[in-house]
Amino acid sequence: MTTDLPTLGVGLGFRPPFLADLFRNRDGVDFLEITADHYLDVNGEKLRELDLLAEHFPLVPHGLDLSLGSAEGIDPRYLQSLARLVDRLKPPWWSEHIAFTRAGGISIGHLAPLPFSREAVDVVVRNVEVVQREISTPLILENITSPLIVPGSDMEEADFLTEVLDRTGCGLLCDVTNLYTNSVNHGQDLDHVLARWPWDRVVQLHLAGGHWDDGLLIDSHAHPVPSEVWAVLDRAVANAPVRGILLERDENLPPFKELLADLERAREAGRRSGRWN
Repeated sequence: MTTDLPTLGVGLGFRPPFLADLFRNRDGVDFLEITADHYLDVNGEKLRELDLLAEHFPLVPHGLDLSLGSAEGIDPRYLQSLARLVDRLKPPWWSEHIAFTRAGGISIGHLAPLPFSREAVDVVVRNVEVVQREISTPLILENITSPLIVPGSDMEEADFLTEVLDRTGCGLLCDVTNLYTNSVNHGQDLDHVLARWPWDRVVQLHLAGGHWDDGLLIDSHAHPVPSEVWAVLDRAVANAPVRGILLERDENLPPFKELLADLERAREAGRRSGRWN
């Protein structure tokens, strides 16, 4: 499903505060990732914003609340709204997290991790199949952070991801910050994790900066990308058939030129590995 996807280059997660700077620097941004949930069943103003962005940039929708790990299944109304958005944009691919956000019909308001277990694989695979029947555009799945390995896990994260991807046919949205953060918080050897990671399934990369809080590394998207994450990015680009690299920054937004400098650094990593010209 992912072998014929186009190469997009290097992009940004769109945030309204830098809209003007974005249009003043269009040549420095190859594509945008939009938060899908911000454009579901919205008013005319948000749709006009969406259409404006789509006129000037390739857009990739990124979902937050599909809850692919929910044993109760997929909310059909949410899925239908998501399908309308994807159909409107006709992106090369779209993405969601391997997580759950709802339980017992109640939204918990954040991305909750799953145990790395075969039972959890079965749940995700079942839900992805429902989604794929409704949305034919290729879906890629993102690894998330967790402060600890969820009880009930009987697999390593890399093996869990590989089985989910093999059984669904999805590509991987590899968040290199999340990969690094989990290795630190779980006390794992990073080289071991990288050696087992399903690099051949990667379509897109995310990178961001976090912070330390009470002994835990937090993926807050609020700080510059640290050198350790840049090093993981370099290894990822060298080993994976990357079609796009995306920088996320949600808080403490710096001057836009700093974001552009990070994009150029990511672009150069792609050039060194021959991912794009």
